[in-house]
Amino acid sequence: MIFKIDEWNFVSNCDICHHKLYNMKISGVKSIAVLLFLFFCLSTNNTFAQTSRFSFNKYTNDKGDTLNYRQLSPDYNKIRKYPLVIFLHGSGERGNDNKAQLKWGVLNFATDRAMALHPAIVIAPQCPENQEWASYTENQKRTKLRLKPTPSEPMELLIGLIHQLIRKYPVDTSRIYITGLSMGGYGTYDAIERYPDLFAAAVPVCGAGDVSKAASIAKIPIWIFHGAEDPVVNPLFSLDMVEALTKAGAHPGLTFYPEVGHFSWLAAYSDPLMMEWLFRQHK
Repeated sequence: MIFKIDEWNFVSNCDICHHKLYNMKISGVKSIAVLLFLFFCLSTNNTFAQTSRFSFNKYTNDKGDTLNYRQLSPDYNKIRKYPLVIFLHGSGERGNDNKAQLKWGVLNFATDRAMALHPAIVIAPQCPENQEWASYTENQKRTKLRLKPTPSEPMELLIGLIHQLIRKYPVDTSRIYITGLSMGGYGTYDAIERYPDLFAAAVPVCGAGDVSKAASIAKIPIWIFHGAEDPVVNPLFSLDMVEALTKAGAHPGLTFYPEVGHFSWLAAYSDPLMMEWLFRQHK
């Protein structure tokens, strides 16, 4: 028995199959593109919504010096007091636009989930250009820091702002927390070393402080975060602080992220365990 194949019909049918397959691929690519676009729009909208939850504010002291800051307020409830969270940004977000300081980390406190589980007053001040949160001197090898006798101007303004907020809002003074990344990590140590009785907990991220002051902050719960491969702030600063705190009788937390450089704050502020730990702390 001999079978004959109609070559024209065979080729035509193959072309149709290829054409359908091509259209399916194109359709699939378009669907993926649409999904990615929708995801991008939703992410952008969520970020904008979280940013818009922070009001624009300015603190002015008796001398007329000012400090820009953004404020996240919790549910309006007159019968409750709320923890106060201070967030210190890094050097790249300095300026006077009162916007840049929301770029990294602090928006994690403004998600629906975070605000429902951990309602708090969150303050994000902005350090002016060419100024610092911390006021330290370094040794020649840049491996040791020593706290200067007087705070920097932005730090002095920040402490004045905190006291004003305590007078003005229902702040639970047994739950004042401070955290910061990079330059803000230095500022976190500076603040707790100068004003150890003010803070209930601290989370310095890729920062450094004066280890000679470890005994004065040993009673403050501290969780330190750092990238193991940080090329900007030497991870040894965090290891040295943990060692000094431990010798002083403290029990600090330490998280080193392997294969992570300077951006350790991405994981630190996304960690729900850190958030839960922070809001459990009381003086």
